[in-house]
Amino acid sequence: RTYSGTETEGQLLNSFVQYFGDSLGRKIKRMPLIEETVLPGDSLLTLPVVIIGNGPSGICLSYLLSGYRPYLSPEAIHPNPILHTKLEEARHLSIVDQDLEYLSEGLEGRSSNPVAVLFDTLLHPDADFGYDYPPVLHWKLEQHNYIPHIVLGKGPPGGAWHSMEGSMLTISFGDWMELPGLSFKEWAASKRRNINSDRVMPEEIACYYKHYVKVMGLQKNFRDNVYITSVSRLYREKDDEGRSHQNEDISTQHLEMEDGQKLLIKRNWEVRGYQRATDGSHVPFCLFAENVALATGTFDSPGRLQVEGEDFPFVLHSMSDFGAAISKGKLRGKADPVLIVGAGLTAADAVLCAYNNNIPVVHVFRRRVTDTSLIFKQLPKKLYPEYHKVYHMMCTQSHTVDSNQHSAYTSFPEHNVLSFKPEMKCVLQSASGLKKILKFSVALVLIGSHPNLFFLKDQGHSIGHHSNQPITCKGNPIEIDPYTYECTKEANLFALGPLVGDNFVRFLKGGALGITRCLAIRQKKKHELIESGDGGGDGVP
Repeated sequence: RTYSGTETEGQLLNSFVQYFGDSLGRKIKRMPLIEETVLPGDSLLTLPVVIIGNGPSGICLSYLLSGYRPYLSPEAIHPNPILHTKLEEARHLSIVDQDLEYLSEGLEGRSSNPVAVLFDTLLHPDADFGYDYPPVLHWKLEQHNYIPHIVLGKGPPGGAWHSMEGSMLTISFGDWMELPGLSFKEWAASKRRNINSDRVMPEEIACYYKHYVKVMGLQKNFRDNVYITSVSRLYREKDDEGRSHQNEDISTQHLEMEDGQKLLIKRNWEVRGYQRATDGSHVPFCLFAENVALATGTFDSPGRLQVEGEDFPFVLHSMSDFGAAISKGKLRGKADPVLIVGAGLTAADAVLCAYNNNIPVVHVFRRRVTDTSLIFKQLPKKLYPEYHKVYHMMCTQSHTVDSNQHSAYTSFPEHNVLSFKPEMKCVLQSASGLKKILKFSVALVLIGSHPNLFFLKDQGHSIGHHSNQPITCKGNPIEIDPYTYECTKEANLFALGPLVGDNFVRFLKGGALGITRCLAIRQKKKHELIESGDGGGDGVP
């Protein structure tokens, strides 16, 4: 395959080689782009790790892969005596070099991933009990532990945090949003930012993440304005280094030849995409990787009702679109209310936004107000008064209580949206089957979001807990080994963060720990094989 603008490609992506040439030694001497004369499996162009996504998941993984190692602090005593005893047994070792399954055994927390719970309790001991204990870890930069990698993201480091509504407060405390080695409060103080609350605005978190990459010296690993279009498997016959074969369907470690002999498969990845240049043009690239880590989060695709009329322009699916409509004055003076669908925190944010702008609201959601799974039931009233204000209205200002549907707020619990009509009307159906028609000025559907893994084969449907179904954070996360975060159905493919069910920043850091330990062990084995004269090649054993 040839490209029409190879010089432009080289200029834009030359930093790949400038950096990785130094990191990997003399092996890499040329641009990691497909050229007409370069074989897809060429080891000269293969990177150990490509991370897709530059939000907090990708940033934290880059931090650990860059050689930063956590050790038990000399004076630290963890409040969990059993865990502390285990930590004392190997105080001289970094946590990355210890048995994570042994350390996490018996721990409980608000994540289903044991390593996430372990790392969280080391960074925020007993946080769920209201304590503000300092971390029991201190960090050392050990450059010999560096694993070459690159982090690809659509925007600046921080991911979706740069596009979140700026007027809202985060659910988590600022301390829980921080990444290892840089206190959020200390950073805010150094920047003379006035943080009046334990909860902060998303723009503060986005600035913190961007600064974190710079102050930790990670910029060399990050590439912005990069869009991935495909991630596919490569393999090559071990005894025929002169030819290469591509096959996305290979899922086994060996091919069986006619004489019954096994033939090793090189399980490398081809990552294709384009980088958006300053003039808006798209410059294609292709990288090869031994391992790929998915850190894309779940904000790519808003959840949809899948009902008639949902594609009308007056049916919105994001807070940013709603905020833009308000700021442009499109809803000023409208007699009909805004229709908000959903019972989560984003829907509550929309209710507050409309309420604060004197826009009447009709709020539709499927659950009962007494449903124990409602997120409001899990939030302390003192810490989240604004959300409990919304929940109070949901309970007390139902359409059955207030017949005036044009008041400031009216809720419709246990109702489903059947369709949207072109005359800006909505057909609702109650739990008993009764249908209602409501007029509205704009509809806002906020029922969660899903990751968009279109660049994987079958959009990644094959790697979830439930095969052949879309990946979702709650219902169908990617199935992983609980201690390495490697996909159980796809070797050398890793996932962390919301893709594996860890929505909160404080828990996604465990994924970075598990992946780093796994890759460090494999790198050590690979070096031992090379030194003994039995290894080599371009794959990870």
